[in-house]
Amino acid sequence: MSSLVTRPKPIQHDPSVVRELIAGPHDGPQPPFPVYLDGWVTRGFGRGSKDLGCPTANLPDSSIAPYAETLSTGVYFGFARVLDPNSATRSSTTSAFPTSSSSNDSKNEHDGVFPMVMSIGWNPFYNNDTRTAEVHVLHTYPSDFYGKQLRVVMLGFIRPEYNYGSMDALIADINTDKLVALNSVSSPSPSPSSISTELTAAAPAVIPAKRGTNYARFAEDGFFWRESTLEPLPEGVDPEKKREK
Repeated sequence: MSSLVTRPKPIQHDPSVVRELIAGPHDGPQPPFPVYLDGWVTRGFGRGSKDLGCPTANLPDSSIAPYAETLSTGVYFGFARVLDPNSATRSSTTSAFPTSSSSNDSKNEHDGVFPMVMSIGWNPFYNNDTRTAEVHVLHTYPSDFYGKQLRVVMLGFIRPEYNYGSMDALIADINTDKLVALNSVSSPSPSPSSISTELTAAAPAVIPAKRGTNYARFAEDGFFWRESTLEPLPEGVDPEKKREK
């Protein structure tokens, strides 16, 4: 496995390859996983929603720097939570997202932990000059969350980073990545309320019984609910500023 230290030679995507729809060994995450990441969400290149129909939250490079020698470029699956530092704990009376004026609950459905798919690398299709860590949370949020805190638990590797012959091929692979991520963190008989509904209809009916809750249990990891220890964004840093290539 390569590292994140140097930019690897691009691998050309082969559209004839039939992909597996579940990733990771059934008995649970293997080293170096689980990998825990925590950082402020900053604006990316603006392609996720516009070009790919897949909005992403960008983590600062500093959040993945400690794992540069142990992780490789590619696509990963796991869980994520978007929060405001003041809404980090379960007992908090505030929410990272506005609640309805008619609601009696300070928290809402957007404050939860959801499956995610994450890409780390230089994105050879766009020929980026810088390494990025882009997270797509399998949940529909009411607004952007630049400047919010993002916590991620990476549980396994889905595939390498590819160069694609067309935008359509890239989009098709991204959609498969989403499905693989959702399947991979699901338990054999997930309840409708325990997983994102974004891709439920497309998910395979059967998750191997031996997989158990070996991945699904990480949705309850205490990491997502501890008090925030992140240093504030440096003065003058605008999380909504579009990233340079």
